[in-house]
Amino acid sequence: MGIFSKKLGIDLGTANTLVYVPGKGIVLNEPSVVAVSEQDNSILAIGNEAKEMIGKTPENIIAYRPLKDGVIADYRVTEAMLRYFIGKAIGPFSFFKPDVMVSVPAGITSTERRAVVEATIRAGARNAYVVKEPILAAIGAGIPIQESLGHMIVDIGGGTTDVAVISLGGIVASTSVKCAGNKVDQAIADYIKRTFNLAIGDKTAEDVKIKIGAAVPLEEELTMTIKGRDFIQGLPRTAQISTNEIVKAIDKELKEMVKAIKDVLQETPPELAADIIDQGIIMTGGTSQLRNFPELVYRKTGVKARLADDSLYCVVKGTGIALDHLDTYKKTIISKR
Repeated sequence: MGIFSKKLGIDLGTANTLVYVPGKGIVLNEPSVVAVSEQDNSILAIGNEAKEMIGKTPENIIAYRPLKDGVIADYRVTEAMLRYFIGKAIGPFSFFKPDVMVSVPAGITSTERRAVVEATIRAGARNAYVVKEPILAAIGAGIPIQESLGHMIVDIGGGTTDVAVISLGGIVASTSVKCAGNKVDQAIADYIKRTFNLAIGDKTAEDVKIKIGAAVPLEEELTMTIKGRDFIQGLPRTAQISTNEIVKAIDKELKEMVKAIKDVLQETPPELAADIIDQGIIMTGGTSQLRNFPELVYRKTGVKARLADDSLYCVVKGTGIALDHLDTYKKTIISKR
């Protein structure tokens, strides 16, 4: 590693991609969206610019999310997106190829993992390292993962809920379900469609979740006015909606995420289960920020749960720490020169 080697950590998410440069922090946080022209299949915009186009594009522009459920669905588009993000992070005048570490879901197959490595190398990395998300989330949340203590980490993003028990730097038991923030948004949109005959877009559904959503019913409900298109008349109109309606609307999704946690607890060796009761469950990722989510997990599992500091950034901060201590985390890192 000469003085010229630059290092980058990339949290390649279904919804957003974050880039971390050791010593600088998070240099980029943009949606994992690419706008593609239908006529000649060329790429028109990436990231923030492309997201602005979602739901508002003329017929011939497709806003494309190349990662489905945390896994590369479209190789070419992912490579272009990575190249854009890497270029934006290191600046246009850099002659040195960076070492790049990319997060991947815990449930990833070796083929999918190879695809990430190849895409990263082709996008301009000198070396590519891939590390499983729960490990990075744990490192970023400040959990000493090398100890012989069991820690449970629940990372809930846009596409996947990753649950893992980590001990001695490795994953002892884990599961990954394709139910997370995006499915929650979808459930909210469906509920509003059924209940109010109102069509709303993904962005509005996400706003509703963030502004008034919760994982358990609240005594003091929050309310919000939603704007959308009336299904029957086809005209724009508004409706009032409150927190506890949303809690009901997303019940199925919440159950599925909690079930993933229970499943992993059930296959955890007893010694480690004892540690988890003492340590509690650490929750990271954007969707963990849903109001009272840790409370719901506690009610359903009997194990205390808490939101990590900076839960949205744990994975990407983990890449930064792991890059600085590659030798410490050797056995959890899959690398490709």
